[in-house]
Amino acid sequence: MVLPFLILFFTEERGFTAGEAGRMLALYGVGGLLGAFLGGWLCDRMAPRRVMIASLVLTGAGFLVLGYLEARWALAVTIFLVSLVGEAFRPANAAALAAASTPENRGRSFALNRLAVNVGMSFGPAVGGLLAQRDYGWLFLADGLTCLAAAGLLAAGPGLARAATAAVVTAASPRSPWRDGPFLVLLLLMTALGAVFFQTAGTFPLTLHELHGFSEAGIGLMLAVNTVVIVLFEMVLVHATRRIDPLLLVAVGSFFFCLGFGLLPLGSGFAWVAFTVVVWTVGEMLSMSAGSAVVANRAGSGSLGRYMGLYVLSFSAAQVIAPVAGTWVYERFGPDTLWYVCGALGVPIALGFAALAPAWRRGAETAATARAAA
Repeated sequence: MVLPFLILFFTEERGFTAGEAGRMLALYGVGGLLGAFLGGWLCDRMAPRRVMIASLVLTGAGFLVLGYLEARWALAVTIFLVSLVGEAFRPANAAALAAASTPENRGRSFALNRLAVNVGMSFGPAVGGLLAQRDYGWLFLADGLTCLAAAGLLAAGPGLARAATAAVVTAASPRSPWRDGPFLVLLLLMTALGAVFFQTAGTFPLTLHELHGFSEAGIGLMLAVNTVVIVLFEMVLVHATRRIDPLLLVAVGSFFFCLGFGLLPLGSGFAWVAFTVVVWTVGEMLSMSAGSAVVANRAGSGSLGRYMGLYVLSFSAAQVIAPVAGTWVYERFGPDTLWYVCGALGVPIALGFAALAPAWRRGAETAATARAAA
C-alpha cells in the first residue's frame, strides 16, 4: 500500500520538492540493494522461511513508525532501514519457490506467486489511496499490520513448507553467479528495465496527480487496473507461451512494457491512461515471471539464494537510479520527455535480451548435461 504513495507523502505531507522526494526514494533503493544481497546470502545459510518471517516482522514495525515521523533525518534513517529488511524478503521468497518446484514448472510457480501478490495489489493501492486521502497515518498503520499478519500466517504454515524451504541450504553449490558472464549481462539489462518499472512508484503517480488531476484514490484505482489484468490473464498467458524461449519472451515483454509508458503523453483522461497501463501490464506479464524462472533454472541448487539475491539486487539498483533520474528529467525537461525516453529505452533493452538468448541456451544445455552426469 505505501510505496505507490511515498512520493506524494513526501511532497504533500512533509513539504519536499519533487527532487528531494526522488532522493528519498533513491535512499530506499540503496537500502534495498543491501537488503537483496543480505537476503540472498542468508538464504544459502538458513531456511528462506526464517528470512521471510524476520523480514515481514521488521518491515511491519518500520511502517508503523515511519508514518508518524516528521524530522527529515529520522525519515531518511527509517526509510533506509525499512528497505534494508523489507527487500531481504524477495530473494528468500524466490529461493523458497524455486526449491519447492521443478525446472519444468518454475515459470508457472513464479507466475502463480505473482498472481497471489497481484490479488492483494488489486485492492491494496485502491484501499491505500482512500486511506491516504483521509490520513496518511492510516495508510502506514494498515501496511504495517498486514506485514505482521503475513508473518504470522507464514510462521503458522504447514510443516511441508518448512521442509521445502530448508532444502535450499543442504544442497551443494556448483556455480558462482559472479563468474557467470551471461547472467551478469542479464542483470544489467534487468537494471535498465527496472529503471523504467520503478517510475510506477515515483514519477508515474506524480504525473497522474499533477498533470491529469487524479486524486490519491484515483491513482490507487489506476494501479489496480494493472493488478486486475495480471490476476485475470497472467496464468493463461504463461501457459500459452510455455514453449517459447523465455528470454525471447522477456525481450518482447520489455518492449511492450516501455511502450506503454511512452504512450502516456499522447492522450489524457482515465480511459487513455488505463489503456497505457494495460499495454505495459502485458509487457510486465511476459517479462517478469519468465525472468525469475530462467534465473532460478540457471542456478545450481545450492546457490539459489545468491542467484536470486543478485537478481533482486538488480531491481534494487534500479530503485536507486529510477527516482533520481526520473524526477531530474521530470523537473528539468518535463514529464512528456521523461515518458518518451522510457518508451525509447524499450528498443535497446529488448534487443539486448534477444541477443543474449543464444549464449543463455548454451549455458543451460551445459548445466543440464552436468546435472545428468552427476
